[in-house]
Amino acid sequence: MSTILDIRVRRKSFGDETILQGVELALAEREVVALLGPSGCGKSTLLRIAAGLDKDFLGSVTRATELTGQRNGGVAFVFQEPRLMPWLTVAQNVGFADGDRADRAWISQLLEEVGLAGWEDSLPKQLSGGMAQRVAIARGLYSRPRVLLLDEPFSAVDAFTRMKLQDLLLGLAQQHQISLLLVTHDIDESLYLGDRVLVMGSRPGNIRNTILVGLPQPRQRADQRLAVFKAHALSELHEAHAF
Repeated sequence: MSTILDIRVRRKSFGDETILQGVELALAEREVVALLGPSGCGKSTLLRIAAGLDKDFLGSVTRATELTGQRNGGVAFVFQEPRLMPWLTVAQNVGFADGDRADRAWISQLLEEVGLAGWEDSLPKQLSGGMAQRVAIARGLYSRPRVLLLDEPFSAVDAFTRMKLQDLLLGLAQQHQISLLLVTHDIDESLYLGDRVLVMGSRPGNIRNTILVGLPQPRQRADQRLAVFKAHALSELHEAHAF
């Protein structure tokens, strides 16, 4: 598969502190890549660079030609918190980028896909945490991106809701034929979702190792092969002083 997003960060600094150095990451079409590493290693910063939200770095972000003509360069972002506007309805939050010109039919389709059909006119205060994050995912898909960037999107929900959202995300990625680049602190999540898991080291942040999961989707959470990959990831994180 061809590369859809190529990120090269020679150096990213905040003041005198170098946060990222020598990072190279290529994301292929319809691929799921998880970024795993200790707190403070620059995972979220790298995601912001990929999104074009942070351009103050030495390096480059190259997007496939077919993305350049799309809205936001064919890239959308789902944050750790849903970040819904409390005064807007669910439908208005999903189509926020277009305001009054939002495509209501597309919004309704997306809300049905994330399991929230009939909630269009509800306010965020009426939603559970998991439902709010479903709205955030629908909002991310509204612009019809080819790449969805997610910064620990399920860290604020309970374990069972998290598993349901993981399966939902994989289904949506397959349905819409999009690539995912996901930041997580959860080893099991990274291995369950990712085709590749990039283990990052810190000070400055870099990619220490790549774990090629190589198991077809859908995966079984109890698959013993995932336990082998988890042992590998734990060893790498220990070497990176994550714990």
